Amino acid sequence: MIPRTWSADPVALCAAGVALALYAQAFVRLRRRGRSRHAKAINALLFAAGIAFGTLAVVSPLDALAEKTLSAHMVQHLLIGDVAPLLIVLGLRGPIAFFLLPPPVLGPLARVTPLRRLLELLLRPAVSVAVWAGALAAWHLPQAYDAALAHPALHVAEHASLFLGGLLLWTQIVDPTRRHRLTAGRRASLAATTLVGGIALGEVLLVSSPLYQRYAANDGSDQSRAALLMMAEQVTTLGLAAALLFWSHVEALERRLAT
Repeated sequence: MIPRTWSADPVALCAAGVALALYAQAFVRLRRRGRSRHAKAINALLFAAGIAFGTLAVVSPLDALAEKTLSAHMVQHLLIGDVAPLLIVLGLRGPIAFFLLPPPVLGPLARVTPLRRLLELLLRPAVSVAVWAGALAAWHLPQAYDAALAHPALHVAEHASLFLGGLLLWTQIVDPTRRHRLTAGRRASLAATTLVGGIALGEVLLVSSPLYQRYAANDGSDQSRAALLMMAEQVTTLGLAAALLFWSHVEALERRLAT
């Protein structure tokens, strides 16, 4: 029987409310300054969709279903660690990212040197990829996976680290603030490389006997479905990103050769 229980998770709902409020004030500030082309409705919709997907993953009946089947748990993790971060980063393309925090908040935070240095460290491409890969690999170890299911606080930490890893990875691939640390070609390579890593993990799940104690009573097809869902989602997102960025890279090379 499919669970129909909704959870009023205060942490998830408050985080979603704060994120939407911050984006709304940034959107309004840009519009009032006559910079409507930097505060587009489509970007707002993408950001809101990302927040919605991430929130629904933990407050909708999917959360209860994830306790029963690995495939549902995989869908939950894909929403939290990939789909929601991608949509949020797409929604933050352009100057709106710099307006997300109002001046009374941004000013004091910018003066906190350890926090600024930590952010700079996390936004280094190698570090961003390491956080994403580390979270993905570590939490899929059977001992860590079972421990997270058994301890609610650890489960929250699992979801938070997957979300952070996805946010950092997609920030490098999309480059929403146009920092140009990586060229389109290098971002295409990054998307392709992480896709290979994700598919490798999916292959391990696909060919292994049931790995996780919570789902040991289920037949092996549940784990196979989880693996196929992971690979299909990552081919759709990372594969498409790699293809688009590679095309952009080729066009840039052609323009350079034509001059």
